[in-house]
Amino acid sequence: MKKPQLFASFLVSICLVSCASSGYVHLDYPQEPQLVLPQGIDDIAVVNRSLTKEEDASNKTLESIATGEILGSDKLASDEAIKGVFEGLQNRGPYRVVIPSTTRLPGTGTRLTPEVLSWETVDEICAETDADVLLVLETFDSNSDFVLNTAVEQVTSVLQTGKASGRIPRRARVNVKSYWRLYDPEQKTIIDQFQQTHLMDFDLVNGAIPFTALPETAYAAGLDYTSRLFPSFYRVRRDMYKKGKGRDKSLFDAGWRRTEVANWQEAIEIWTEIANDRSSKSAGRAAYNIAVAHEVLGNTDLALQWAQKSYQDYGDKMARDYAKVLLRRKRWEL
Repeated sequence: MKKPQLFASFLVSICLVSCASSGYVHLDYPQEPQLVLPQGIDDIAVVNRSLTKEEDASNKTLESIATGEILGSDKLASDEAIKGVFEGLQNRGPYRVVIPSTTRLPGTGTRLTPEVLSWETVDEICAETDADVLLVLETFDSNSDFVLNTAVEQVTSVLQTGKASGRIPRRARVNVKSYWRLYDPEQKTIIDQFQQTHLMDFDLVNGAIPFTALPETAYAAGLDYTSRLFPSFYRVRRDMYKKGKGRDKSLFDAGWRRTEVANWQEAIEIWTEIANDRSSKSAGRAAYNIAVAHEVLGNTDLALQWAQKSYQDYGDKMARDYAKVLLRRKRWEL
């Protein structure tokens, strides 16, 4: 399976625990994407199929009034969702996004999901753009809670007090619901079907929702979809040795002080001198710390080598467990 290229994990924070001989570092640790594309998929064509058919315009007008949607705005905003997908994929790699000459296809224009596209249509679009797969925004629908909540509040106030409420809303929430399908013309399969709800809050401007609120929410929804194709990150803790033993205590301390100012490369150089001296009582600890330092710098291979050295050559038990963690990470990164 194709794995997106992982960028180096950056140091988030370094904290010292109360014990004088130990400390720890927090890292952003990658986890597998929600959607891993089959090998060989590089080029993705994107089209918008969420538009209202001309014959449904009257029904759409009624829905717009009922939900607080600005009439006609979905047509413009849905294209912003496509733009969000384009820029979200284009800027992060390894995928290339292509926009075919047919950028829009007729759909339901509502939250009702249309039937899947014919494979003939999918083939035509992918062949024109030399794309491997076709990503389709099947539905797109937006609502705002501003109109509905204001109306409910005013009606409630009139019923309870006999007069309209004097409270002026200050914020509104824009709600975008969309449905995406990813078609594979070669295998004649749908790789992904994803129903998405994306919410954003906005401050009112002179009592009204900002004109840019819906396009911004739609664009963010497109970006959010692309995040399914890339690793996400969660914070993990890596314990480290703060103090050395025997004659190398002061040199070990010098390496630790460099980590406190994120000078990991010089810390590695100092600890390497200790780790390569088999007579040193601090060699195992130094090798273990070097392993953590390399993971901080984003080099899993070197981190694993030093963790293995720490346990194999010096019997450091913390390094044994750490090597297992790095092996799991390395298998996922391949």
